Amino acid sequence: MGLDIRQAGPSDRDAVARLLDEAFRNDPVSSWVFPDPEHRRAVHGKFLGVFVDVALEQGRIDYAVDGSCAALWLRVPAGEHEDGEDIPAKMRAVADPDNERCELVGRLTGEVHPTAEEHEYLLMIAVDPARQGSGLGTALMRPVLDACDRDGVPAYLEASSERSKRLYERLGWEFTGTAVQLPDGPPMWPMWRKPQG
Repeated sequence: MGLDIRQAGPSDRDAVARLLDEAFRNDPVSSWVFPDPEHRRAVHGKFLGVFVDVALEQGRIDYAVDGSCAALWLRVPAGEHEDGEDIPAKMRAVADPDNERCELVGRLTGEVHPTAEEHEYLLMIAVDPARQGSGLGTALMRPVLDACDRDGVPAYLEASSERSKRLYERLGWEFTGTAVQLPDGPPMWPMWRKPQG
Protein backbone atom coordinates (compact mmCIF):
# COMPACT_ATOMS: atom_id res chain seq x y z
CA MET A 1 0.00 0.00 0.00
CA GLY A 2 1.37 3.40 -0.95
CA LEU A 3 0.96 5.90 1.85
CA ASP A 4 2.23 9.46 1.69
CA ILE A 5 3.79 10.24 5.08
CA ARG A 6 5.17 13.49 6.45
CA GLN A 7 6.45 14.63 9.82
CA ALA A 8 3.79 16.38 11.88
CA GLY A 9 4.65 19.74 13.37
CA PRO A 10 3.14 21.99 16.03
CA SER A 11 0.43 23.20 13.64
CA ASP A 12 -0.82 19.59 13.38
CA ARG A 13 -1.05 19.13 17.15
CA ASP A 14 -4.83 19.47 17.52
CA ALA A 15 -5.61 17.37 14.43
CA VAL A 16 -3.39 14.54 15.66
CA ALA A 17 -4.94 14.73 19.15
CA ARG A 18 -8.44 14.50 17.57
CA LEU A 19 -7.37 11.47 15.54
CA LEU A 20 -6.04 9.75 18.67
CA ASP A 21 -9.24 10.61 20.53
CA GLU A 22 -11.44 9.11 17.81
CA ALA A 23 -9.28 6.02 17.37
CA PHE A 24 -8.93 5.20 21.08
CA ARG A 25 -12.18 6.44 22.60
CA ASN A 26 -13.58 2.89 22.92
CA ASP A 27 -10.23 1.19 23.54
CA PRO A 28 -10.20 -1.06 26.65
CA VAL A 29 -7.57 1.05 28.42
CA SER A 30 -9.28 4.37 27.66
CA SER A 31 -12.57 2.89 28.85
CA TRP A 32 -10.87 1.87 32.10
CA VAL A 33 -9.24 5.27 32.64
CA PHE A 34 -12.54 7.06 31.93
CA PRO A 35 -15.39 4.60 32.67
CA ASP A 36 -18.21 7.08 32.09
CA PRO A 37 -18.68 7.50 28.30
CA GLU A 38 -19.89 11.12 28.53
CA HIS A 39 -17.00 12.13 30.74
CA ARG A 40 -14.61 10.28 28.40
CA ARG A 41 -15.90 12.29 25.44
CA ALA A 42 -15.21 15.50 27.38
CA VAL A 43 -11.65 14.78 28.58
CA HIS A 44 -10.16 11.98 26.47
CA GLY A 45 -8.73 14.29 23.81
CA LYS A 46 -6.99 16.40 26.47
CA PHE A 47 -5.47 13.25 27.97
CA LEU A 48 -4.13 12.04 24.62
CA GLY A 49 -2.98 15.54 23.72
CA VAL A 50 -0.24 15.12 26.32
CA PHE A 51 1.15 12.19 24.28
CA VAL A 52 1.13 14.41 21.18
CA ASP A 53 3.00 17.14 23.06
CA VAL A 54 5.63 14.66 24.27
CA ALA A 55 6.16 13.27 20.78
CA LEU A 56 6.43 16.74 19.24
CA GLU A 57 8.96 17.83 21.89
CA GLN A 58 11.00 14.65 22.35
CA GLY A 59 10.41 12.45 19.31
CA ARG A 60 8.50 12.64 16.08
CA ILE A 61 5.05 12.01 14.64
CA ASP A 62 4.73 10.25 11.31
CA TYR A 63 1.48 11.56 9.86
CA ALA A 64 -0.35 10.52 6.72
CA VAL A 65 -0.71 13.42 4.30
CA ASP A 66 -4.45 12.71 4.10
CA GLY A 67 -4.77 12.78 7.92
CA SER A 68 -5.92 9.15 8.11
CA CYS A 69 -3.26 7.88 10.54
CA ALA A 70 -0.46 8.96 12.83
CA ALA A 71 2.34 7.20 14.72
CA LEU A 72 4.08 8.77 17.71
CA TRP A 73 7.69 7.62 18.08
CA LEU A 74 10.36 8.30 20.70
CA ARG A 75 13.98 7.21 20.39
CA VAL A 76 14.81 5.98 23.90
CA PRO A 77 18.47 5.70 24.91
CA ALA A 78 19.83 2.86 27.00
CA GLY A 79 19.94 3.33 30.75
CA GLU A 80 17.62 4.54 33.47
CA HIS A 81 15.52 7.49 32.42
CA GLU A 82 15.28 10.44 34.74
CA ASP A 83 12.82 12.65 32.93
CA GLY A 84 12.77 16.26 34.03
CA GLU A 85 9.01 16.27 33.54
CA ASP A 86 6.62 13.89 35.30
CA ILE A 87 4.52 12.86 32.29
CA PRO A 88 1.97 10.69 34.18
CA ALA A 89 1.29 13.54 36.63
CA LYS A 90 0.93 15.96 33.71
CA MET A 91 -1.57 13.62 32.02
CA ARG A 92 -3.70 13.69 35.16
CA ALA A 93 -3.36 17.44 35.74
CA VAL A 94 -4.26 18.34 32.15
CA ALA A 95 -7.09 15.89 31.58
CA ASP A 96 -8.83 15.01 34.81
CA PRO A 97 -7.12 16.04 38.10
CA ASP A 98 -9.47 14.02 40.33
CA ASN A 99 -8.94 10.80 38.36
CA GLU A 100 -5.91 8.88 39.65
CA ARG A 101 -6.21 6.38 36.78
CA CYS A 102 -4.93 9.06 34.38
CA GLU A 103 -1.64 8.95 36.22
CA LEU A 104 -1.58 5.29 37.23
CA VAL A 105 -1.61 3.92 33.68
CA GLY A 106 1.55 5.88 32.89
CA ARG A 107 3.28 4.83 36.10
CA LEU A 108 2.51 1.12 35.61
CA THR A 109 3.70 1.06 32.01
CA GLY A 110 6.77 3.08 32.97
CA GLU A 111 7.75 0.48 35.56
CA VAL A 112 8.13 -2.25 32.93
CA HIS A 113 9.64 -0.16 30.12
CA PRO A 114 12.98 -1.76 29.11
CA THR A 115 16.16 0.20 29.85
CA ALA A 116 18.96 -2.10 28.72
CA GLU A 117 19.10 -1.10 25.04
CA GLU A 118 18.46 1.96 22.93
CA HIS A 119 15.21 1.45 21.04
CA GLU A 120 12.40 3.02 19.07
CA TYR A 121 9.31 3.36 21.26
CA LEU A 122 5.97 3.36 19.47
CA LEU A 123 4.17 5.50 22.00
CA MET A 124 0.86 5.40 20.10
CA ILE A 125 -0.45 4.72 16.64
CA ALA A 126 -3.91 5.75 15.48
CA VAL A 127 -5.93 5.10 12.34
CA ASP A 128 -9.18 6.84 11.48
CA PRO A 129 -11.90 4.44 12.76
CA ALA A 130 -13.58 4.39 9.34
CA ARG A 131 -10.37 3.06 7.79
CA GLN A 132 -9.13 0.66 10.45
CA GLY A 133 -8.28 -2.83 9.20
CA SER A 134 -7.21 -1.58 5.76
CA GLY A 135 -3.44 -1.84 6.29
CA LEU A 136 -2.80 1.85 6.97
CA GLY A 137 -1.19 1.21 10.37
CA THR A 138 1.22 -1.33 8.92
CA ALA A 139 2.10 0.99 6.02
CA LEU A 140 2.72 3.83 8.48
CA MET A 141 5.02 1.74 10.69
CA ARG A 142 6.90 0.02 7.87
CA PRO A 143 9.52 2.75 7.16
CA VAL A 144 10.55 2.90 10.83
CA LEU A 145 10.62 -0.88 11.20
CA ASP A 146 12.69 -1.18 8.01
CA ALA A 147 15.13 1.39 9.42
CA CYS A 148 15.28 -0.54 12.71
CA ASP A 149 16.10 -3.73 10.81
CA ARG A 150 18.72 -2.00 8.69
CA ASP A 151 20.38 -0.26 11.65
CA GLY A 152 20.06 -3.10 14.17
CA VAL A 153 17.76 -1.16 16.52
CA PRO A 154 15.00 -2.87 18.51
CA ALA A 155 11.51 -1.42 19.01
CA TYR A 156 9.06 -1.44 21.91
CA LEU A 157 5.38 -0.75 22.54
CA GLU A 158 2.49 -1.60 24.84
CA ALA A 159 -0.50 -3.20 23.13
CA SER A 160 -3.81 -2.14 24.66
CA SER A 161 -6.05 -4.79 23.08
CA GLU A 162 -5.88 -8.40 21.90
CA ARG A 163 -6.56 -7.20 18.36
CA SER A 164 -3.60 -4.81 18.31
CA LYS A 165 -1.38 -7.41 19.99
CA ARG A 166 -2.04 -9.83 17.12
CA LEU A 167 -1.22 -7.15 14.54
CA TYR A 168 2.07 -6.34 16.23
CA GLU A 169 2.98 -10.03 16.45
CA ARG A 170 2.59 -10.29 12.67
CA LEU A 171 5.11 -7.45 12.34
CA GLY A 172 7.73 -9.13 14.51
CA TRP A 173 6.98 -7.88 18.02
CA GLU A 174 6.94 -10.44 20.82
CA PHE A 175 5.15 -10.23 24.16
CA THR A 176 7.76 -9.76 26.87
CA GLY A 177 6.00 -12.28 29.13
CA THR A 178 4.51 -10.10 31.87
CA ALA A 179 1.36 -8.12 31.23
CA VAL A 180 0.64 -4.79 32.88
CA GLN A 181 -2.53 -5.48 34.84
CA LEU A 182 -4.57 -2.36 35.47
CA PRO A 183 -6.41 -2.66 38.82
CA ASP A 184 -9.87 -4.11 38.13
CA GLY A 185 -9.19 -3.38 34.48
CA PRO A 186 -7.81 -4.79 31.25
CA PRO A 187 -4.26 -6.00 30.68
CA MET A 188 -1.69 -4.24 28.53
CA TRP A 189 0.97 -6.26 26.73
CA PRO A 190 4.54 -4.90 26.64
CA MET A 191 6.08 -6.03 23.35
CA TRP A 192 9.68 -6.03 22.10
CA ARG A 193 10.79 -6.31 18.50
CA LYS A 194 14.31 -7.45 17.72
CA PRO A 195 15.81 -6.25 14.44
CA GLN A 196 14.72 -8.62 11.67
CA GLY A 197 16.72 -10.17 8.87
